[in-house]
Amino acid sequence: MSHRIPEDSQRKKRRNEAVANIDKLTAHRGMATWGETLVPLGDFQRAARRSGRQLTASERRAAVQRYLEPRSDETAIEGPFSRIAVFGGIYNNSFALRALLDETQTRRVDAVYCLGDLGGFGPNPEDVWPLLEQGSVKSIQGNYEESLATGREDCNCGYADPRDNHFAEVSYSYTARNCSSEFKRWMGSLPKRRRVRVGQRELLLIHGSPRRINEFMFFSATSVPFLEILLDQERCDGILCTHTGLYWHRQLPSGRDVVNVGVIGRPANDGRTEVWYSVLSDEGERLRVEFIPLAYDHPALAKAMRREKLPEEFVETIVSGWWTTCLEILPARERAVSRF
Repeated sequence: MSHRIPEDSQRKKRRNEAVANIDKLTAHRGMATWGETLVPLGDFQRAARRSGRQLTASERRAAVQRYLEPRSDETAIEGPFSRIAVFGGIYNNSFALRALLDETQTRRVDAVYCLGDLGGFGPNPEDVWPLLEQGSVKSIQGNYEESLATGREDCNCGYADPRDNHFAEVSYSYTARNCSSEFKRWMGSLPKRRRVRVGQRELLLIHGSPRRINEFMFFSATSVPFLEILLDQERCDGILCTHTGLYWHRQLPSGRDVVNVGVIGRPANDGRTEVWYSVLSDEGERLRVEFIPLAYDHPALAKAMRREKLPEEFVETIVSGWWTTCLEILPARERAVSRF
């Protein structure tokens, strides 16, 4: 069962306005995204037909069968646990990480997991490393760790819009310059997935999706049938992911769960300065999912960001709770409740 703090009246009003306008927002305008440009949908369809290949009916059935087959995974299962805390996206925010580790001491969790993206956005990347080790946080690689450890020139965040990519480049370049080679090697030693047993449920922990480390799984754009297929392929009872920066929980008709656990590096684009993480616990027949708001010393973070000369757009998000960058990736419904 998901637990959310009641929305304030201003956010309720904004959400109601978004719902009223959703048909307009999601109406197809006859255009398709091709790389970083919009093209007429007919042109895109014709190009797709030319570059694709035609399958016979039997070939199509065989391709579908191959896609649906369960995948082998030798990842060891950790646990069993009764209660775990899970978060993603530290984004160099050592202030929030320290607050989370203090808070989880009082929540009686059996283990603490981080789903990657330690760096980006915030200041002083190396500050999070000793906190993770001292707090015995069990981490996996996100796209940031994969890129930093392998010497990529970009974060492989998965953005297509030029403005999103501009700020991603600023963030990644700063983090790469300020991470030691030892820290980068340590990031590269982290696994890219974990399996955890909570009660009788086996949960797969990944960064973006089981398919791609940088895949965005937004609530409004991720269908129930698609999620059921992912769970079948991965032979698990639930998937925990992050990457989008927005937390959500969907219990599927099969009784299984998919949870975006949130991030602690920046607010959830909700006008609040708190950040969000998840606590999952065994309730016998169901998995209990709680989304927890985390207050931390955000003025100190903003001060440190300015001291490091990070973009003022980044700082504004920390002090206002509203995203000012990396907005273009948002689907219409998620964008509709944004301030910008």
